Amino acid sequence: MQSARPVARGLYKWGEKLNSETKINIERYWKDYVLNANKISVENGKKCYILSMFPYPSGNLHMGHVRVYAISDSIARFKKMIGMNVIHPMGWDAFGLPAENAAIEREVQPCDWTRQNINKMKEQLLCLGCDFDWDREINTSDASYYKWTQYLFLELYNAGLAYKKEAFVNWDPVDQTVLAEEQVDARGHSWRSGAKVEKRLLNQWFIKTTRFAKQLYDGLGDPGLLGWKDIIQLQKHWIGECNGISIDFSLCYDKQPLQYIKVLTGWTDKPESLLCAKFLAVPHTSFLNKKDLISQENDNFKRLWVTATNPITNENLPIFITNQIMFAEGCNAHIGCPELNETDEYFASIASLPNNNKSFNIASESQLKVIRQKVCETAQLKKVGGYLVSSKLKDWLISRQRYWGTPIPIIYCKSCGQKPVTFENLPVTLPHIKFAQSLKKGEEWISTHCPDCGRDAIRETDTMDTFVDSSWYYFRYLDSGNTSAPFCSDLAWKNMPVDLYIGGKEHAVLHLYYARFISHFLHSIGKTPESEPFRRLLVQGMVKGKSYKIKHSQKYISESEVKIIDEKKGLAVTLDDNLPVEINWEKMSKSKYNGVNPSEVFSEYGCDTTRLLMLADVAPTSHRNWSTQTFPGILNWQLKLWQMMNDLIKSRNDVINSEKILSSEEFKKSEIELWEQRNLYVAETTFNYNFTNQLSVAISRMQTLTKYIKKVKNDFIGLSSEYELALAAQFLMLAPIAPHFACELWAGLISAEKRINKTSHLIDWEKNILNQKWPVVDPNYSLDVLIMIGGKNVNIKILRDEFNNLTEEKALELALNDCTVQSIVKKKGVKETMFHLYPNCRAILKISSSEKINIFKGSVESSL
Repeated sequence: MQSARPVARGLYKWGEKLNSETKINIERYWKDYVLNANKISVENGKKCYILSMFPYPSGNLHMGHVRVYAISDSIARFKKMIGMNVIHPMGWDAFGLPAENAAIEREVQPCDWTRQNINKMKEQLLCLGCDFDWDREINTSDASYYKWTQYLFLELYNAGLAYKKEAFVNWDPVDQTVLAEEQVDARGHSWRSGAKVEKRLLNQWFIKTTRFAKQLYDGLGDPGLLGWKDIIQLQKHWIGECNGISIDFSLCYDKQPLQYIKVLTGWTDKPESLLCAKFLAVPHTSFLNKKDLISQENDNFKRLWVTATNPITNENLPIFITNQIMFAEGCNAHIGCPELNETDEYFASIASLPNNNKSFNIASESQLKVIRQKVCETAQLKKVGGYLVSSKLKDWLISRQRYWGTPIPIIYCKSCGQKPVTFENLPVTLPHIKFAQSLKKGEEWISTHCPDCGRDAIRETDTMDTFVDSSWYYFRYLDSGNTSAPFCSDLAWKNMPVDLYIGGKEHAVLHLYYARFISHFLHSIGKTPESEPFRRLLVQGMVKGKSYKIKHSQKYISESEVKIIDEKKGLAVTLDDNLPVEINWEKMSKSKYNGVNPSEVFSEYGCDTTRLLMLADVAPTSHRNWSTQTFPGILNWQLKLWQMMNDLIKSRNDVINSEKILSSEEFKKSEIELWEQRNLYVAETTFNYNFTNQLSVAISRMQTLTKYIKKVKNDFIGLSSEYELALAAQFLMLAPIAPHFACELWAGLISAEKRINKTSHLIDWEKNILNQKWPVVDPNYSLDVLIMIGGKNVNIKILRDEFNNLTEEKALELALNDCTVQSIVKKKGVKETMFHLYPNCRAILKISSSEKINIFKGSVESSL
């Protein structure tokens, strides 16, 4: 809804000093308007989906939250001002171990603890002035959400992509749950509890992400992915080059043991080897390396009593434990084929494997291709693999043995076996179990009936990994109130992909991988328009605080316990006993005594100043060292903006000898310079808001504009139309980052008497600032076309209207009329060009040279 405060007067404290108290009073006055402005969709506006990673509701925001949501909110407000229909939602990643452990410790229910924390954090986000679509709000621990997580699980199950198998898994003895491989550090310890993990054989639920491995790997080459940079490499490294296939072998034991796996997964880059495989080899680290399974042992290998059934030929293959084989990265079973591999041939000879003299001759490459295709199709038909995948990528283990998570919707019947809960009976809701750590304690809840035969049955007691909840939440935001489906496909086709996704680098592998998998899956069944869910990424850097630790003990201490000897050299000692102290910038943490409470910063400086302090000086993608030493620049800039508005009001009331001033050459020169600078910095600031998302550079550009506005003589201010327009542009460009402060400045500008600009393409004087359009350069202002050729840069100026219609061909024609470009082209010619137009901002034409191209009369004869 629109604010009930049309063209508000504001606090109108002009003439008074700007201090923290005034800023906070300004924020109180404008809070309702700032949180409710621009809620109405723009007719015919282009959609823009801006998404910041939703937080775990711990109960308090930290400075990292302040940074990511200040970035998100500023860009969303900017996009609204340029006339886009912005989707900017917020929700809560509310399941998981931290909430459950905290609730048990406090002897409360996880749902109550989580709800309380959500309320606290939501209030803090409102204090930060964030313009989220709260009507889209989601909570992954609410049954109205996890009903659809269960629905998607069943979709995966029905497609053969969710399955249960016995596997040796990582067990956290403290948190009493299974951990995925990626949740165990290099030392073999849990990423949460820090406990040394144990290996246990358990029946676990997996999602067959490897089925889409090749698509997920190839999708990273999509030229439409912007800002991914090193994230692409991280994802590619995680997935691995998909140059082979994995195959599941059923294991046969002479005496079926209770504590051994039943399926062994092998991998090969030669699918044809499955037609002539003679053995499987596993490393000494394999869990098959047990005394009771060994039938033969020597220096080269151990042979097992176990055999593996080749699913392609149905032959039983012997299994050897050996280090004589070079195993592919991450692979725990090598498929031995002596006819195709010299190492396998050697091993077969020392293992005395019989030679059945089968030949495996391939007539041609095309024949080999057909054979490989048939092997893969057979494996896929039997559901034992056969899809392109790397040797190291494993399926997604989603089972967790804890209470606070999405229940897996499966029922076990003695007569019918494993059965999915019907769609109609979702959600399978969590029972109310006091201080439970596992669903196994909910005896009444576990007992149920088979959906097929109606007999007594039991429920699955594992819950899902929280990454499942967050793998699809960006779809739910589009249709959070839908009670008949996870989301409306029409809305997905209209609004996906996400145009800008903002979050930390720590989620660049796992979360993005799982989210991409779900999106690829939904696209494969026709639910979404594109397989890739996120168009542009903005991976924001960490917020760091200064930490102090005693050198010899490495114990962290607080700043109050430290005596600084030399700040620049980083020399410090403890106050009590003069022990040497190390000073570092590290991720904020209570245990390091270097954390900052956002609420305390809001109370001291106000939220707008906090947002400016957080976003200035450092690019969003770089780490931010939070230090009061950087504060004066922003605080002084706000004082200058405040003073400029004061100067305008005062000068309008003190104007004398106006005719003389207006006709002076000095005044005219001042007007021209202000016109130039306003247009230049509107173009530059727009570029950094809209195309690079470099908000720190946008702030720097605005500060430079302030410098030029401040140069105007006091005698000119009250009569200068360009001063008024420059101030208007300044305040409008400030509004996305510091909306309350900009509202007050704007209220002063539009309510001041003796307004000079009665009409302007820039301003609608009947509206408050957040309902204004974003400023654009004047039609008669010339914008830059940057020509990059032969190691040189050449700028060509073009009037705005012509500029916005510029094509690559026209840009090349203009470039070839430039003397510098001509001289280079005459020597080397033109091989190819690359052109990018940033409307109302700048254009770039890159020209690469080639000696082979001839130039005739300024035109290019080549196939560009």
